[in-house]
Amino acid sequence: MRIIPIENLFVILLPIVVVWYFYKSWIKDSSEVLVATLRMVVQLFLMGYILTYLFQSDSNILGLIVLAVMIIASSVIALRNIKNRNFSTYKKIFFAITIGGTINLLLVIIFVLDLTPYYQPRYVIPLAGMIYANAMNAVSLAAERFEKEYLLTKDYKTSRADAFKASLIPQINAFLAVGFVALPGMMTGQILSGVEPEIAVRYQIMVMGMVIGSAGISVIVYLLQNSKNDSTFKSS
Repeated sequence: MRIIPIENLFVILLPIVVVWYFYKSWIKDSSEVLVATLRMVVQLFLMGYILTYLFQSDSNILGLIVLAVMIIASSVIALRNIKNRNFSTYKKIFFAITIGGTINLLLVIIFVLDLTPYYQPRYVIPLAGMIYANAMNAVSLAAERFEKEYLLTKDYKTSRADAFKASLIPQINAFLAVGFVALPGMMTGQILSGVEPEIAVRYQIMVMGMVIGSAGISVIVYLLQNSKNDSTFKSS
């Protein structure tokens, strides 16, 4: 597999400059894209060093700590586009991501990959990262849409349905496009690293399943926690 020189990475950052310019011009926010890009680069390089250490450790306690940090951080980030950023909403998001993400993680490591022992950092941590991040994005979309729709219409069932549908648009689009339009990240990465395509396909099917599973169940759990008389949505 080819090793990418550090200086070559700057080339792929050039399109982000274009995105930043229009984001600043249209949305009047000059910092969000820059801060997000900087955080992405720093966090990934830092994670590269951390994963090297974690992959050499078989500590179940350390693994649980890493998973807990993932869930806590993803729950905080999911609050970003919601007006009512209170502890009640955070608890709902935290519970939703924990349930939806963990169910799918356990299914993958116990039944699909059939890992023995169950905790193998090289498998569990990257998969958990994909699962919880995907659940975070879906819940964030659902929470933001549900809040807006319910405050506007006061129609609980319609707002719930609209939020659920909106939250799954990225996953359903990915299902429809995979193979013919796009070769997803995990499959592409495996092929580039020398894995046979038919083996990479099996892993990608696993990933696609856990993506929509974690997203859908997390959103369902979040929306079920909101009731018609929920005071969380009355103040805005």
